[in-house]
Amino acid sequence: MNTDQAFDLLKDAGVTESNSIQFVRRWMREGRIKYEGGNVSRKTGSSDDTDLAFDLLQDAGVSERIRIQTVRRWLSEGRIKYEGKSQKDAGFNIEDMVKKLPINEVKVQNKDEIIYRLKLKNQVQDTHIEGMEELHETAKKTLIQQREMYKKEVVILRNEKSQLQNEVKDLLTENIELRNELGKLKENQTGHNHTFPIAQSDDYSKKLGLSKKATVKEVLAGYKGLLKITHPDHNGNSKVFHYIKTDYDNFRNGNKGT
Repeated sequence: MNTDQAFDLLKDAGVTESNSIQFVRRWMREGRIKYEGGNVSRKTGSSDDTDLAFDLLQDAGVSERIRIQTVRRWLSEGRIKYEGKSQKDAGFNIEDMVKKLPINEVKVQNKDEIIYRLKLKNQVQDTHIEGMEELHETAKKTLIQQREMYKKEVVILRNEKSQLQNEVKDLLTENIELRNELGKLKENQTGHNHTFPIAQSDDYSKKLGLSKKATVKEVLAGYKGLLKITHPDHNGNSKVFHYIKTDYDNFRNGNKGT
């Protein structure tokens, strides 16, 4: 038996290509098969030793059932031949098989083997698909949970922002009322009408909750933020906006060129 025939024998018996190559190399080193140079057709030529075919398949770890089926098929196809020179115990009588076994039976067994292998392949593919579907469902659930969590966080942040804006408006309204009361008291005492007395420079930073050491840019930025929040176009209070705008203009005019 040459290397091409041995390789085909292993592949036909279901041995993987990588393992088949390793077995063929070892058998060639051991002198159990031979290498014939040139383009040797893998479907022509034959080996006259069925015992060798059994021995090679057994050495490759092929099960007895597959060994018998493979040798039967190769005998029926004329790829190996039996001349009655030896009779090893292979689980059945080779001569009886050659004389009595109909070719149709071999073909049926070959079909059964093919169907069996296809079923195994389908089972592996089904298992793989089920695993992929499970991973997909897990990833889908995780993404849905993350999306719901982010939605809740956005709602919370929006509520906190709205609450802070309302608190700022309330504080500004209260500040206006206090300023007006202070103006009325001074008006009663001096007889002059000062509704909005001009504050000292450090009063502006106190109103904004900034440090006395706050720079002019920081105070201006604070006023601009409040003007944006209280602007009537943004559903703000027009009186509060006017009060802040007056303070903003007074501060900016008093710090020109700074």
